[in-house]
Amino acid sequence: MSAPKAASLSYAEEFITPHPVIEQAQRRGEELGASPVGTGVGVTLRLLAAAVQARHVVEVGTGAGSSGLWMLQGMPRDGILTSIDSEVENQRAAKEAYAAAGIPAQRTRVIRGDAAAVLGRLTDGAYDMVLVDADKASYRVYVTEAIRLLRIGGVLAVDNMLWHDKVADPAARDETVTLLRDLGKELREDDRLLPALLPVGDGLFVAVRR
Repeated sequence: MSAPKAASLSYAEEFITPHPVIEQAQRRGEELGASPVGTGVGVTLRLLAAAVQARHVVEVGTGAGSSGLWMLQGMPRDGILTSIDSEVENQRAAKEAYAAAGIPAQRTRVIRGDAAAVLGRLTDGAYDMVLVDADKASYRVYVTEAIRLLRIGGVLAVDNMLWHDKVADPAARDETVTLLRDLGKELREDDRLLPALLPVGDGLFVAVRR
C-alpha cells in the first residue's frame, strides 16, 4: 500500500472521536482479551443502525460493550440490543459500560451461553441488524443464523473479515484466513444479500437482506 493511501485510511479511522465511555470500554476489552472493534468499525456500525432505524439488534460477541455502545448511539431511543457472549467477565464489563453511558437497563438484553444455541431460539425475520464478532471458527454458523433472523432490508455486519491484512494475501492459507476468505466469497454470491466489504478496522463485511 502506498504511504498516501495508508495515511488516508488512518485519517479516516480516526476522523470521529469516540465518547469517553466507549474509549474506556475499548481499553477494558483489551485488558480482558476481548479485542474491541476499531473506531472506524464502530462509527460504521452506528451509521448503519441509524440508517435502518434499528430497533431490534443482535450482537454475537459482547466483549466489554464498546460495539454495543456504538450501535446504541445510532438506534432509536426505544431500540433494544440483544448481546450474546460466553464469558461472565465480559458481560459484567459491558453492563458497567452501558450503565456508565446512561443506557436504561431495559434497552439491553445480555445473554450468556453458546451463541449458536441462543441464536437458534430467536425469531425468524424479527431483527433489523445483526453483528457477528466472536470466535472465528463458528462464523459460518453464526452468519447462517444471522441471515435467518434479519428482516427484509435488515443489515448484516461481520467483523474481522480482512483478518490482519491476511485475507487479501494469496500466500496466507492458515485455517482462520481460509475460513474467512471462503466465507466472504460465499456471502458475496448469496442472492439473499446485497454485500460490500469495507476496509475499516480489521475489515467489515456488510450486507442488506433482500
